[in-house]
Amino acid sequence: MEFEVETSNRVAIVDITDTVSEAVSDSADTCTVFVPHTTAGVVVNENERLLRSDFKTLLSRLVPRGDDYGHDQLDGNADAHLRAMILGEHVIVPVEDGELALGTWQSVLFVDCDGPRTRRVVVR
Repeated sequence: MEFEVETSNRVAIVDITDTVSEAVSDSADTCTVFVPHTTAGVVVNENERLLRSDFKTLLSRLVPRGDDYGHDQLDGNADAHLRAMILGEHVIVPVEDGELALGTWQSVLFVDCDGPRTRRVVVR
């Protein structure tokens, strides 16, 4: 299954758990969520407003925008690429009885580091 995620900010965190859950087969042992982009990633964590804000702050502190990166000479978005490298392009979630086996507060979160854009997410 593939689906699109639209973002409206440069750095955006979108809960995609429900859409990913729809793709899970009853016979599956695991579910892989893959983001085929070099300036976006996916993580599993709590979908809480203040935590999402803290995470955006952390990304900007770890990899500040306009910090004289070489790649900025090409596209001006080196920070987005570097942030995506930290996040990773996929997560693997166990499946039990046809359901994502996430912890109580866990969600699958898509993180766009170079929006606003329309992005693809692949679920297998």
